[in-house]
Amino acid sequence: MTDLAVYGGLFLVAFVAATIFPMQSEAGLVALIVTERYPVLVLIAVATLGNVLGSTVNWLLGLGLERFRHKRWFPVGQPALGKAQGWYRRYGKWSLLLSWMPIIGDPITVVAGVLREPFPMFLLLVTIAKTVRYGVLAAATLGVMG
Repeated sequence: MTDLAVYGGLFLVAFVAATIFPMQSEAGLVALIVTERYPVLVLIAVATLGNVLGSTVNWLLGLGLERFRHKRWFPVGQPALGKAQGWYRRYGKWSLLLSWMPIIGDPITVVAGVLREPFPMFLLLVTIAKTVRYGVLAAATLGVMG
């Protein structure tokens, strides 16, 4: 498999994992780290880029979908959306630092769009959160390997 295909696959998995579809980008990152064939910092950067862009899709969905939130096909369930809105109202933009968390992370990024968080701040906080998450995961993986 070519390096481009490997990086593209990691990007795609990380992108989809950040949207409303369930997927594990962490497993893909760890699997590539343990091969010791790819620079860890490049893997972290690719996973972060894919994951941040996936979260950006959520933010964009939030901008336009709020009026449809009571529809059965709405991409985030009411309980998860309600929980995320509660977090967002309580902690404001800083709740985006939790965008890496399972279950509430994706809805928080949708809520940021619904509540019209300015995109530059959204992008900064989500990028920090996703980078730290992948960095910690890589460090833990390398610690286990070393």
